[in-house]
Amino acid sequence: MTSLSLASVSHRFAKLLAVDDVTLTAEAGEILLLVGPSGCGKSTLLRLAAGLEELQHGSILIGDVTMALPGRSTPPENRGVGLVFQDYALFPHLTIFDNVAFGLADNQQRRERTMAALDSVGMVDLAGGYPHELSGGQQQRVALARALAPRPRVMLLDEPFSGLDARLRDHVRDETLHILKGSGTTALMVTHDPEEAMFMADRIAVMHQGAITQVGSPQEIYFAPRNAFVASFFSEVNRISGRVEAGRIVTHLGPIPAKGHRDGTMVEVLIRPEALVLADGPASACLATVQAARLLGRSSLIHLSVPASEPAIHVHARVPGCVLPPVHDTVGLNLNTELVFVFPAPSVT
Repeated sequence: MTSLSLASVSHRFAKLLAVDDVTLTAEAGEILLLVGPSGCGKSTLLRLAAGLEELQHGSILIGDVTMALPGRSTPPENRGVGLVFQDYALFPHLTIFDNVAFGLADNQQRRERTMAALDSVGMVDLAGGYPHELSGGQQQRVALARALAPRPRVMLLDEPFSGLDARLRDHVRDETLHILKGSGTTALMVTHDPEEAMFMADRIAVMHQGAITQVGSPQEIYFAPRNAFVASFFSEVNRISGRVEAGRIVTHLGPIPAKGHRDGTMVEVLIRPEALVLADGPASACLATVQAARLLGRSSLIHLSVPASEPAIHVHARVPGCVLPPVHDTVGLNLNTELVFVFPAPSVT
């Protein structure tokens, strides 16, 4: 197993700084997810790692071997990386077997490696077929088998499931997770879907405006976001502004600890919807009026108005799907402060 390391990598397209001084390592055998909004530079970073873009600044290593420096680059085919992209790019005139075998040396191991890769993705029985005969999920598996067949040291995956419908995407990414972990291959994968990142990742690197904002396990990213961008990227949040007094922010949802923020500081409070817990009125921190209740399957999203302020605060609570209080009912609210995050108020320019 081999690591992938990028050190002080920057990249410009004309005047646009697409990647800004990124240092990042995917440890040996790890699945590292690079996540962020469209246009943040994550696909550019993956292409630099693959050797598909010329490195302008920094260095790229696979294991302890330098693959790229400014003005000196190992070609993609000599880096020992497997590539899987959103467009699977299968050859329509080749059989499934020949698609997977493409690029392998024509020797006695060619058939063995091809069949082993097809077996790992459950496609042996369709080896003689053609891409147009396959579903989208099957084509994705063939693309994955083709990338695995040369036994790469590192797998690079760029939005590999975004072209699939929701239910098929869930199934295929579950299969892909088990295949990658079973192979022990180090993987760097790009996605803009935070739920997908948390499902697939050993660690997540959050990217924003060309830079890495935070790196950590899914638990660290979700429960200890470093800033408001990270907190709001991984779920909807309720936002409240306030001032720190005596080490806390007094809100109509209850007092919120403001550890690390000085008294008198203006702050922004971000509250995850599941932090708002519906309760019996007398035992609750505040009362709220139900404006809407929407069943979303395993959970319900409750729209609430807290009338104790002027104007009333509008918040969303996410509760188990079996909970659907009637519209206009008054409910109690308690606050789970472990899912409440306090950051300095954004500066006004």
